[in-house]
Amino acid sequence: QVQLVESGGGLVQAGGSLRLSCTASGGTFSSYCMGWFRQAPGKEREFVAGISWSGSSVYYEDSVKGRFTISRDNAKNTVYLQMNSLKPEDTAVYYCAGEADSTGVVLHKEFYDYWGQGTQVTVSS
Repeated sequence: QVQLVESGGGLVQAGGSLRLSCTASGGTFSSYCMGWFRQAPGKEREFVAGISWSGSSVYYEDSVKGRFTISRDNAKNTVYLQMNSLKPEDTAVYYCAGEADSTGVVLHKEFYDYWGQGTQVTVSS
């Protein structure tokens, strides 16, 4: 049973930074594509960033390009999301997810196999 546990969320002022972490247990993390998604109240869960199993490929949703950075440490079974220059519209519950079959970056939430419980990020104006 694969478990993903996110941490690092919180309340921050606009322009500030947060670093989210997601640690996996119970599976072969180093073979998974990992993604970060977010869901704001009343909205659908959306893709934010993804990284291939090796870390050689990354992909970002347009609104976070240049501000967010996804990375992973396979030795620690952990994926990170560094979020800089945060905006109030970044406020959401952030989820990490793992996909076991792809060698690249998976963009669509329907293809992910494992999900964390989410961590709240609130950006005040």
